[in-house]
Amino acid sequence: MRKKTFHNLICLITGGLILALGSGCNFPKNGEIILTGTPAIQMDATQIFEGMLASAQAELQPEIIASETPAPVAAEETETPIPTATKDPNRTPPQLPANFQSDLLNKRDIPHTYISDTCEFLKNRWSAGKAEPGTVVMVIMYHSIVNGDDSAVTLDNQISSEKQKQIISDLYNQGFEAIDMTQFINFMKTNELIPPRSVLLISDDRHFEEYFANYFLPAYQDYGWKVVNAWISADGTTQDLWDQNARIEAAGYVDHQAHGVVHNENMSDASPEEYLYSELQGSIDRIQQYFGKTPKAIIWPGGSFGYRPIAVAKELGYEVGFTVNPRGPVMYNWVPLDDEADPGRPSYLPDGMHDPLFVIPRYWSPDATEHIDTVRQIGKAAKESILANREIELEYYDIVCSSVTGEIPGL
Repeated sequence: MRKKTFHNLICLITGGLILALGSGCNFPKNGEIILTGTPAIQMDATQIFEGMLASAQAELQPEIIASETPAPVAAEETETPIPTATKDPNRTPPQLPANFQSDLLNKRDIPHTYISDTCEFLKNRWSAGKAEPGTVVMVIMYHSIVNGDDSAVTLDNQISSEKQKQIISDLYNQGFEAIDMTQFINFMKTNELIPPRSVLLISDDRHFEEYFANYFLPAYQDYGWKVVNAWISADGTTQDLWDQNARIEAAGYVDHQAHGVVHNENMSDASPEEYLYSELQGSIDRIQQYFGKTPKAIIWPGGSFGYRPIAVAKELGYEVGFTVNPRGPVMYNWVPLDDEADPGRPSYLPDGMHDPLFVIPRYWSPDATEHIDTVRQIGKAAKESILANREIELEYYDIVCSSVTGEIPGL
């Protein structure tokens, strides 16, 4: 078959526009071009030649593919994948700007993205009614608050009630507003509207109603600010403690989310499968039972995490996870992480190779006030950068995306 095909090609090439009917050239029977001595069918010579060439190539194609096509190579990941269908293929899309960077972060803490579809990202960025450019979230972690001033503090991760008042006051004075976990998740996933300067307050571990009434209820009464409780669903929890926390959940100012069951045995890639499910599903079961809700966030016990714990968490319906790495604030499709262990900060687990939504960084409450203005400045610089590139992004969307994902609402 191959000799026959090459013979036909030679005939086509050497014969030019002369049809070698008597030369011994054999052409494919399917779709064969037939001419008789009487020109009953008139065809242009060029068309005849092209038809013969296409027919010969069709026979050759399977053999060429089998012998000359290289093995598939994994496609290199790009920052701005372009869909195959475009509104106008004759227009060249502009180069999208690089991801926003900030010198106010540690040089090792590089912002990571988590939305692979550029068109989806841009549509969520610029649609009417979404969060404004530069909207930033500062996540603050509390472990313990004690009455009095700093002289009452006995632990590294503890703050005084006076310090807590200062944190709330500084946040308010710099234009921040507290959000709950549902608002946070919706913002991170689809850029839903939240205050341009938002704070997510997370109090770890179990506490009595009085604790929240003393240290967080005033902010709820004054500003409508809620607090997230990273709740340990421990076996030894008394019914009274369950009841008290059910009351403050129902009151609306405490948002209980998962913090494990055993808790003091961290989850990692070395954890048995049974343990991972007991910690993650166990938290879901008990929070549903006592608080009438399904947690969507896992605040990793001890800040520990891994590929397997994250995979199980996703399987069970969790949507975000939080570490104890205080790398910086977060924005839509923007989470500062470090791909490798940092000798200068040995307590920070490397998180950059994981899904950014499940390794959200948190500031620690003892030094939170020192970072509030930095977070504000990062949001301000991000807003300026994003707005400066608005027309480029919209032009890209119009050329590449609009025929695939539709026009941007509100433009």
